[in-house]
Amino acid sequence: MISEPAPPELTQPGVPSSQPGVPPTSARPSVARTRLLGALLVFVSGVAFSTKAVLVKLAYRHGIDSVSLLALRFGFSAPFFAVAAFGWHLRGKRPAPLSSRDQLSILGLGVLGYYLASLCDFIGLRYISAGLERLILFIYPTLVVVIETWLFKARLGRRQVLALLITYAGIALAFRGELGNYGSDVPRGAAWVFGCALTYALYLLGAGRMVPKLGSQRFTALALLAATAAVLVHALLANAKILGLPPAAYGIGLVMALLATVLPAFLLARGIALIGSGPAAIISTVGPVSTILLAYFFLQEPLSLTELAGTALVISGATLVAVGKSAKPAASAPQT
Repeated sequence: MISEPAPPELTQPGVPSSQPGVPPTSARPSVARTRLLGALLVFVSGVAFSTKAVLVKLAYRHGIDSVSLLALRFGFSAPFFAVAAFGWHLRGKRPAPLSSRDQLSILGLGVLGYYLASLCDFIGLRYISAGLERLILFIYPTLVVVIETWLFKARLGRRQVLALLITYAGIALAFRGELGNYGSDVPRGAAWVFGCALTYALYLLGAGRMVPKLGSQRFTALALLAATAAVLVHALLANAKILGLPPAAYGIGLVMALLATVLPAFLLARGIALIGSGPAAIISTVGPVSTILLAYFFLQEPLSLTELAGTALVISGATLVAVGKSAKPAASAPQT
């Protein structure tokens, strides 16, 4: 694994180091603190993202439909991402203008990676547990590997094949345990959530080209604003109910926007800037475990040894993929 370089702001100008590119001894504690801070930010981001499925399940108890809930989530989030995307007016730093091609790319990727992916996810959560949903979503790194292999006619390495086998064995194990609790609805819900993981994987492949050009924060904010527009158009065409919902539905929608969307998106971006995308991907494996525990306490979803074993396998497979890519730069993006 290639070690991450020290952040430039931590090196002390004018102080020689024993090796080229290595910060002085006095700066190393600061580097360690920076990495610790980055790891903590990514960890908190992963836990915050993991609350989304639980919040969706809680909202469904108040009779809200998937499209209306999506509209609340993106509607409440939009002002924050608008500031992130266009806040250069306040900072006085004008970014490079977007070409027509860039604008179309952002629109397409935002609709694909956040609108369609989130819609599939929210529909799927009507039929399966929050724990299984998070496990299925977590296969997206393996889908990225498979799609890249197919597109570039490359051969899968031993590590990648092992990661795929472990991950999908874990999904099969958790899926089998879920059938006993949710019955015949499980395949339908799993298919919807798999669609979410697939569209998100495709989004990440496209984001890998755009992030170096625009920066992670600007691109993510613009993509989420594009998704917000698509969600609101869908809600309008579907005559979704936005007004007159139970107060609890608005409260859950607001919490979902702040806790499970805006906050983790910015924490993840900052954390990746401090420690790199490879270590961040490994730390983010806390997500499935966090979702299962939160669902157990807040939704009374049962915990079984089969589900826990499946979770361990999925996390192991995702970690193998992350370790294999940790030496390469990767696009970062908040989860759906």
